[in-house]
Amino acid sequence: MSHGATTKRPTIMEVARLAGVSHQTVSRFLKFNGDGMKPATSERIKTAIEQLDYRPNLVARAMRDRRTGRLAILLPTGTAVSSLELLAGATESAHEAGYVVEVVTLGGPPQTWSQRALELSDSGLFEGILSLTSMTLPAQRAGSVPIVVSPDYDEHMRGVGELADASHMAAIIERLAEYGHRRFLHLAGAYVHASAGERRQVYLDTLHRLGLESYGVVDCEWSAQAARRAMLELPSGSGVTAVIGANDLVAAGAIRGAWERGWRVPADLSITGWDNNPVTAFVPPSLTTVDVDHEKLGRRVLARLLAALRGEPAPEEGDEPITRVIWRESTGPARRPA
Repeated sequence: MSHGATTKRPTIMEVARLAGVSHQTVSRFLKFNGDGMKPATSERIKTAIEQLDYRPNLVARAMRDRRTGRLAILLPTGTAVSSLELLAGATESAHEAGYVVEVVTLGGPPQTWSQRALELSDSGLFEGILSLTSMTLPAQRAGSVPIVVSPDYDEHMRGVGELADASHMAAIIERLAEYGHRRFLHLAGAYVHASAGERRQVYLDTLHRLGLESYGVVDCEWSAQAARRAMLELPSGSGVTAVIGANDLVAAGAIRGAWERGWRVPADLSITGWDNNPVTAFVPPSLTTVDVDHEKLGRRVLARLLAALRGEPAPEEGDEPITRVIWRESTGPARRPA
């Protein structure tokens, strides 16, 4: 009884014969991506690999020389739009350094994640591992590949650390104070996110430092509808001339509510957001917001892993932040209370 034919995988020797070179030359091509070879030789090997659809045995190669050209980035289960941009920056930097990146999702309880990272380190499939969530690692065994931890997300994929930094909230309020604004309202996010709590705290601290007044903080849970409702319920005599939204969605809801009240933005009310959602630059009035350069952060954390691979000290990150305020049409001088 026939069990069917099994497709035979091409070997490195077959690639060498087709390219008219030795198998050692093919191995060197695979190991160093053709660097140092004559262009004609490199092109023949590349063509032979494509024609035969040759795929190197990465496990065997890793066991032999520990070089796979692959890096692993570890993330908790969950979704975050920012992680896509961060991974794009990290992946670009890895490619520039001659590596490909594989994203590994960490399932199970967080207590097991460090063991999972160690298993991947010992597997021989990767040359380096970058964890974007916090984990406590014991001393690594000799021969294990480097593991670099950059705690940018918590166990639920919510931004922490530099991603939760709210220092630019102070810059926004300081500029609005220069515009003559004295009474503010904050439309806050969901406090399970460290970023929401940080933005609220910097808002309150900055008003206190500058001797300004907060009419209040409305917990909007990142909801545009809640922000719209907050504006519709704001008393006409509140004296509020500036509304600080915890993110762009909340700010958009506030602008909608102000429009329904007949208030002009920014003539009657200045409104700000956070995150620099691309649409906010085009919907009138364009929104003053905070841009977070997630790709820059991705390149920065990947540089730490590359330094570890080379046995070099972690690179100096400098004082340049990944966030900046973008001033647009939704803010202006305080003219009269809404």
